[in-house]
Amino acid sequence: MNYQASIITETDETVADQVGSNIGQLYPLFSRSYPKEFKVSAAYKATLPDLQNGPSSLIKGKNAAIQHVGISNFRLPLNFQKRDGGLISLDTSVTGTVSLQAGSKGINMSRIMRSFYDYAETNFGFQALSLAVESYKADLGSFDARINLDFSFPMKVKSLRSGLSGYQYYRTRLELADIDGQTSKMIHLDYVYSSTCPCSLELAEHARRERGQLATPHSQRSVARVSLALNETKEYMWIEDVVEAMRRAVQTETQVMVKREDEQAFAELNSANPIFVEDAVRLFAEQFSEDDRVIDYRVAASHQESLHSHDAVSVLTGGGAYFSSVIEPHFFSSMIHVG
Repeated sequence: MNYQASIITETDETVADQVGSNIGQLYPLFSRSYPKEFKVSAAYKATLPDLQNGPSSLIKGKNAAIQHVGISNFRLPLNFQKRDGGLISLDTSVTGTVSLQAGSKGINMSRIMRSFYDYAETNFGFQALSLAVESYKADLGSFDARINLDFSFPMKVKSLRSGLSGYQYYRTRLELADIDGQTSKMIHLDYVYSSTCPCSLELAEHARRERGQLATPHSQRSVARVSLALNETKEYMWIEDVVEAMRRAVQTETQVMVKREDEQAFAELNSANPIFVEDAVRLFAEQFSEDDRVIDYRVAASHQESLHSHDAVSVLTGGGAYFSSVIEPHFFSSMIHVG
């Protein structure tokens, strides 16, 4: 084939000098400038290759169904509705996947993003998530689909005694899964608190009482991650509801704004609420096991020790319909909150 370039660069001219008059046959010449004015016609578009939607003969490896294929960490600002009726726009990371049946080469990843953008201006909640899932299931001809929205949800909290206030941020994930025609909706939320070791507290008090020795009990920043499968027939469960339930269970949430009187109050609060990691998961589970808006739950806690060079961890699951007691290898390391 004889290719004729619209522009010949220095490199092309050098090659042309070396091969002489046979340049058209031996070295195709291409334009090396971006064609800003080029327009894609319907006829040209029809000629574009589409390997992802090609025949099954193009499949590499085992011709098997794939449970999840899609995109991860697709970011955009989304509106979320608060319990008081207000809206808040939050930077959100989206993971969207669909199933792929055996015999299909692949999916068009951009269709997931386009389907999601169709609803990006909606006041996002589970209803809008459902619409997005249905849309890209139809676009991609898939049976199953899943969307995760990851974001940090801000809530203003007051200091313990000084009257100051500041924003606490809660790492949150909304998850909607449509599997085998059954839809499930879940909230995952991280709650950060301080845990004072009951054993260390008693030993410190023993040293003071028996020997007049000043001693300090150890406490540490701790994280609980609750995962809740929601009952769609009951009242809506807001993110604020989840946070308030966790505050009722364990009162020693880390503080935002702190003056001296607040720091003293926090020391008193921790001493009044010493807690082992086993206590923590049971207290959190008590809140959600009694809530009819929740049909299943999992609570995991990580007390990131100031005494030991390792962490103390615990997991408690509810009915087992959604959340396995099996924990993936890096689950607890994902609960470390970095400033």
